Amino acid sequence: MASAFRSNVGVAQMSLAMFLSGFIGLFVFESGQTPFNVVFFRCVFGAIGLGLFCWWKGYFTADVLNRKNITLALLSGFALVCNWILLFTSFKLSPISINTAIYHTQPFFLVLFGALFLGEAFSLHKFVWLILAFLGLIFVIELDANSFQGDTSMIEGAGYALGAAILYTITTIITKRLTGMRPHLIAFIQVTLGIVMLSPLVDFSTAPTLSDTQAWGYLLALGLINTCFMYIILYSAFQKLQTPVIAVLSFIYPVVALIIDYIFYDQQLSTLQFTGIVFILVSAAAVNLGWKVIPSRAKVKESC
Repeated sequence: MASAFRSNVGVAQMSLAMFLSGFIGLFVFESGQTPFNVVFFRCVFGAIGLGLFCWWKGYFTADVLNRKNITLALLSGFALVCNWILLFTSFKLSPISINTAIYHTQPFFLVLFGALFLGEAFSLHKFVWLILAFLGLIFVIELDANSFQGDTSMIEGAGYALGAAILYTITTIITKRLTGMRPHLIAFIQVTLGIVMLSPLVDFSTAPTLSDTQAWGYLLALGLINTCFMYIILYSAFQKLQTPVIAVLSFIYPVVALIIDYIFYDQQLSTLQFTGIVFILVSAAAVNLGWKVIPSRAKVKESC
């Protein structure tokens, strides 16, 4: 009974976190700021919220803040901040829904990097899903002979989104090597590094004025809701749910982004683009959940 309740709470937390993620593109675009400015203020407000939470919980302890953990947290933070810059840049170039779907090719890069650098197995099934996702990518950006002439913003946006997916994969791989450090503390170190990294690159002359409450509202939402609050409930959900459940619920994010793009920007997807998004999301789910293209013989016999 207690286990079922714990799982239900985890599902609710994960669902809410992914629902909130779907609004990130909207907040970025409506803030009217450059990608560097947006990420900087996200890090500032996120660091304030996460820092207070870690202090309240007593996570700042000397035993976990050793040289190895801090070094790995900083390396992962560098990749994470650069990932945000590329993703937010893609939102400025082409539709949020499309780039969010492309961003969800992360599982494939995780599998590829595992095979190339960690010696992990790369099965035929995963290769087929990878091909399907790549086909979906071509459909989404409607790549043809004319795509490289005239306005290439769709291709540029897709390139930035893919770059962001690769960097997020690197963040994941490095973070997995951290031991004994609370995820909330890792996130705090990451966003704190972001403040230091981006301080020389921020254009404060174009930052919102004090009277521009709408722009500040979007930036505060990114930092306090989509970074601090979302990370807290997301990491709490990770502790309560099995990996397959987490994988399935993660696809709430692109679905919400698709709906937001339609409601706020009247973004109309062509049949080909919609098909491409479905291909990418189904392929990503298949890799996360270990789906096989052809069921094993034993399972086929059992079903007969």
